[in-house]
Amino acid sequence: MAGNKKTLVSRLEELRAQTENDRDSNWKEHWRELAEYILPRHERFLETDASHGTAGKKKHDKIIDGTATWAVRTLASGMMSGLTSPSRPWFRLGLPDPDLAEFAPVRSWLGTVEQRMRDTFSRSNIYNILPSGYEDLGCFGVTALGLFEHPTDIMRGFHFPIGAYSMSSDQDNRVDTMIRVFMMSARQMARKFDWDSLTPGVQSSIEKGQGEVMVKIVHAVTRNEFYLENGFSSKPFMSVYYELAKNQGRHLRIGGFHEFPIMAPRWSVTGEDVYGNSPCMDVLGDVKALQLYQKRSAQAIDKMVNPPLNAPGSMRNKKVSQLPGDVNYQDIATDRGGLRPVYELNFDVGAVELKIQQHQSRINRATFVDLFLALLNTDRREITAREVEEKREEKLLMLGPVLERLNDELLDPLIDRTYEIMRRRDLIPPPPEEIEGQDLKIEYVSILAQAQKLVGLASQERLLGFVANMMALNPEAGDKVDWDQNVDVYSNVLGTAPELILDDEAVADIREERAASIAKEQAMLQGQQAAETAHTLSKADISSQNALTALTGGPVPGAE
Repeated sequence: MAGNKKTLVSRLEELRAQTENDRDSNWKEHWRELAEYILPRHERFLETDASHGTAGKKKHDKIIDGTATWAVRTLASGMMSGLTSPSRPWFRLGLPDPDLAEFAPVRSWLGTVEQRMRDTFSRSNIYNILPSGYEDLGCFGVTALGLFEHPTDIMRGFHFPIGAYSMSSDQDNRVDTMIRVFMMSARQMARKFDWDSLTPGVQSSIEKGQGEVMVKIVHAVTRNEFYLENGFSSKPFMSVYYELAKNQGRHLRIGGFHEFPIMAPRWSVTGEDVYGNSPCMDVLGDVKALQLYQKRSAQAIDKMVNPPLNAPGSMRNKKVSQLPGDVNYQDIATDRGGLRPVYELNFDVGAVELKIQQHQSRINRATFVDLFLALLNTDRREITAREVEEKREEKLLMLGPVLERLNDELLDPLIDRTYEIMRRRDLIPPPPEEIEGQDLKIEYVSILAQAQKLVGLASQERLLGFVANMMALNPEAGDKVDWDQNVDVYSNVLGTAPELILDDEAVADIREERAASIAKEQAMLQGQQAAETAHTLSKADISSQNALTALTGGPVPGAE
């Protein structure tokens, strides 16, 4: 068994070497440059950050103008508010069969599950780590978030900094392997892992009172199919912790996951790349040029305000003051010319400021700052999806592919794993028998998701407006439109709360009751009219020749 364990760690070390080689040879230097100029504290390459002691080291030396940093933060805040806002529903559960989803017991069950899942998200820390993930997406083109079960909070999320992990993808280009290297103190290891699994060096450090000694740990999460012959876990994904050391074959912990616990969305992907491209990559040249222009502008202004001076040698030991209003006494015979600037600087500050604004504008445009400020810079508590769509339709079209990828690589796995964790802990009520065994359908109703749909909703409005105008000339034109279906479609696109729209069965009952009420009123009206007619006829003169006697065949004999 010990041989198998060593073989497992050896295989994982080979896998780590392969994934890190792909990462370092293709992406590492690009990420480092992005971090240096935009998000210095979001990278963690352990060959330089060898211990926790360097975490607070100054890293902002290359940032003079923080436009790009603020742009990425605005993007992250906009994505958070527009996609996964904790203050409003952003997803809805449904079924592939919309008619079945409208069935009252099914509809009630779906609503209950949605609410419990939203409560679970609020109870966990998922809304704390998502903004950091969105920042990484905008800057580096990829992020990695872990979602793990927790004994009291149901689940806890973790954001892994760029450079701390390497990844691999499956045949469908979905990330299914993540190996990260991180630091733990010997004391932390003793609390997290079994004592017998610790290496002798770690045990010795703790026994000597040196519990803060830092150790490099590897955590590998990958598909279990490759290691099934060893019988370590029957779950689809395996999780292995081990200490990073030469000739070290023992593991610290082996476990498994029912679902892949790592969400690794990419901003955009080229071909079969494991990692993604980002908008900040597109404007890195602008970011670097912006720093240079700001530096040169500051230097020029400083030289104009406080220029270097030439002075005659005779003034070497004399007091020279450059304070406003002060007086420097000179000997005209020996100090001819006095103090003079080394050179006359005629710097066009306005031209440089214009170039700076151009670079800032390109950076903000690439990171969708104007779109997301439409979400953030509003006086009201909530901005409607309609207002976003009307103001930023072009930007929304450009952002569309990114949102679709985030649905597939971030939000779908997040909701699926949350649902399964809750189901295993009996936090999901039993489904109605009508839908037992069926897959659920996820529909996103966030502001950005609705705004994307509203771009195409204008055609529905134009159609209904056209039909309404036609009905003024020909009322039968309305027969071509399924009005109930139009209401349902419009409501779904707007993200209206399901309980505000009645299902088809309830609408049918209302219409049946209304028809019965109308029929009853008509019957009562007809009866009243018949009674009034009979009363009128009872007082009619039938003794003489008139229209009534003509209808009845003549005067009634014996009538007075």
